[in-house]
Amino acid sequence: MLKFGEIIAKHKKLILILALILIIPALIGMKATRINYDILVYLPDEVETIQGEKILSEEFNMGSFSIIIVEDMKTKDIQKLENKIKELDNVEKVVGASDIIGCNIPVEMLPEDLTSKIYKDGETAILVTFKESISSDETMKSIEELRSSTDKQCKISGMSATVLDTRDLSNSEIVIYVVIAVALCIGILLLALDSYIAPIFLLLNIGIAILYNMGTNIFLGEISYVTKAISAVLQLGVTMDFAIFLYHSYKEEKARFSSNEEAMAHAISKTLVSVVGSSLTTIAGFLALCSMNLTLGKDIGIVMAKGVLLGVISVVTILPSMLLVFDSWIEKTSHKEILPKFERIKNFNVKHYKAILVVFVLILPFAIYGYTNTEVYYNLDKSLPDTLLSVQANDTLKEKFNMVSTEMALVGKDVPNYKVNEMLEKIEELDGIEWTMSFSKIAGSELPEEILSDDIKSIFENDKYQLIIINSNYELATDELNEQVVKVNEIIKQYDENAMLAGEGPLMKDLVEISDHDFSSVTITSTVIIFIIMIFVLKSISLPVILMLVIEFAIFINMGFATYTNTTLPFIASIVIGTIQLGATIDYAILITTKYIRFKQEGKDKKQAVSEALGTSISSIVVSGLCFFGATFGVGAYSKIEMIGSLCTLMSRGAIISMISVIMVLPAFLILLDKLICKTTIGMRQLGQS
Repeated sequence: MLKFGEIIAKHKKLILILALILIIPALIGMKATRINYDILVYLPDEVETIQGEKILSEEFNMGSFSIIIVEDMKTKDIQKLENKIKELDNVEKVVGASDIIGCNIPVEMLPEDLTSKIYKDGETAILVTFKESISSDETMKSIEELRSSTDKQCKISGMSATVLDTRDLSNSEIVIYVVIAVALCIGILLLALDSYIAPIFLLLNIGIAILYNMGTNIFLGEISYVTKAISAVLQLGVTMDFAIFLYHSYKEEKARFSSNEEAMAHAISKTLVSVVGSSLTTIAGFLALCSMNLTLGKDIGIVMAKGVLLGVISVVTILPSMLLVFDSWIEKTSHKEILPKFERIKNFNVKHYKAILVVFVLILPFAIYGYTNTEVYYNLDKSLPDTLLSVQANDTLKEKFNMVSTEMALVGKDVPNYKVNEMLEKIEELDGIEWTMSFSKIAGSELPEEILSDDIKSIFENDKYQLIIINSNYELATDELNEQVVKVNEIIKQYDENAMLAGEGPLMKDLVEISDHDFSSVTITSTVIIFIIMIFVLKSISLPVILMLVIEFAIFINMGFATYTNTTLPFIASIVIGTIQLGATIDYAILITTKYIRFKQEGKDKKQAVSEALGTSISSIVVSGLCFFGATFGVGAYSKIEMIGSLCTLMSRGAIISMISVIMVLPAFLILLDKLICKTTIGMRQLGQS
């Protein structure tokens, strides 16, 4: 390790030059990495609903669809608009009243059952189908072209429009996220460090590591907008303590060695030993997200694990080079550390450890209750502001046409029309079903089949399948809609055992079921992996249990806040926050514990060992916790996308709760269970109770 440190110190200028050069390919890679804004893309391929979506795309050329709501427009003008829309490259079909019955039949002559689905209070609904998928670049471009080619009389609804608005809103906010995080971290570091300019170098170092991380995402092909939005601030918050550790170590070594290079070599050696061990738990926590069936977890997990690894590498290579090259600047801008030593808190915790444990026991059941009763939502529209055009269009569909969620049934072409109509009658008898539509139903209405265009027939039928559109007035991802989807599925399979459902409603039902499973699997996976790592790091059976209990207690409180404040969380936040908080803050507990072990081995009694371990760790933990808080709090407060805002709020609050829990509760457990710890920890068995 020392040899490695000597090489870094010797070639400091070369390393800085290489680091700056590598920013160029990182920026190119970051620019070339596609960002996905559709969460439903991360559902597993084997899910029947996803298979249904593929059939819609491949067999009906319907990768996605939108409904355009036209307000107070004459029939001839609507026809002109439809013709204009048909000219767009990615548009497959445009279906309005004129496409069904032509322009020569007055609206008054149409069956009321049909007109109620198309006309309402002067507004007309037009169905537009796209060749490409919901979140493809082509479909996004098509929605933009639709908006630019129509006027304020037209509203464009559908998931593709929602994805587009999510993209634009996310891209408009992401720079602000970084600015807020950097500003808050600088303020915290100015209090914690002894130089006015040192915080700049620490942040520059992490900034370079973030660019490397974002640039290397090109090897993944694409990442989600959630990953893009949180990865920078999360990497900043999680890896800042590595940089602080190296800086403090360098300052200590400078007092021992006359040469800055020699001092840095020893600082790098010490940092590597400490940081590599502690970063393993953080990396493991993020990689545990890869166990999610919803592959968004894999997306976040790989990017963040890679970010932590690159953060460690930059801390022991780029940061030392910066500190050595600009050492004179740092010395010229030095000042006294403003952050207190927290002596009173340390003494209070050791003296009143029994009272702290009593408070822990009293709070624990309330924390568990809050954690287990947290309510979540899955409807992605709810995470977006009401001012977005897509949200307003979707609301109009709900209010005027009672089109809240859509289900699409695919049944075999060989099922006769009378059977299809019989099936539709059963479906329409279900609570919450507003209407159904199929070619057999349109052809069986008062309209003669001969006047129906071939385009209409091609939308609903091909040589293999018949497409049935089912409109529900139940909200997406609710228990009512999920139960309705199950019943619809049962009915269609009575007529065709190979029939399947697709569309928004069934997709969201699968998302709910898979996410509920992921919540349990991710929690168990991360806990087991980190527990095993700690057994090897601490060489103990009892200490990992104690540390996990302390951090899980903090997680319970963090999640429980939502229950007691009547806050409903977006589903993805509830799944990943426990793993992120565990992986990112378990290091606080490991720091105190390793020092406690060392002081016990030096012959100190349990209270002395805990007191000195806490006294020498509390400042580092507070700074690390505050940096994690600063990196995420501003984003949580600022973001208009609730999916991102809630996640960052949970992370910032979790950092503070974990910090307090480790400083207050962990020392109490170490004192109380000292005898057990000594008996179950390698290297401490001979110490016994002292």
